[in-house]
Amino acid sequence: MKRYGKFAALIVVVVGTLVWIAAAGMNGNKTYYKTIAEVGQMGNQAYRQSMRVAGDIESGSIQRKGSMVEFVLVQENRRMRVAYTGTDPLPDTFRDGAQAMADGKLGADGVFHATRVQAKCASKYEAKPGGAHPERIPRNLNEKSSNSI
Repeated sequence: MKRYGKFAALIVVVVGTLVWIAAAGMNGNKTYYKTIAEVGQMGNQAYRQSMRVAGDIESGSIQRKGSMVEFVLVQENRRMRVAYTGTDPLPDTFRDGAQAMADGKLGADGVFHATRVQAKCASKYEAKPGGAHPERIPRNLNEKSSNSI
């Protein structure tokens, strides 16, 4: 009976340790999505919490200063200055007017200090104006459209 008791105690310690490590890891990686307006309403709590903020990159606001990139996010006529100092390179779609999402913390200086930035360009996925009309597209590969040579 003593042998089973020691084995059960060992299992409880190992499982307990794994649960504690998992819980501590999840708490450290929590990131809450907030709008720019919500960040402004958070008061002092905004300085203690990691969060994710999204908006459109204001035209002409991107400035590179060494390894840091500063830009302004705009969302519903509200602006937020962002300073990115992460180690990952910025995506190719990071440019004026693109939608961007920044992960980080708000600094006491009022600047959002981002450690990660994601960007997408909505116009990249839209149909081009004056594209092909449905009647000009062949129905199958063997059929040619009326405009083809």
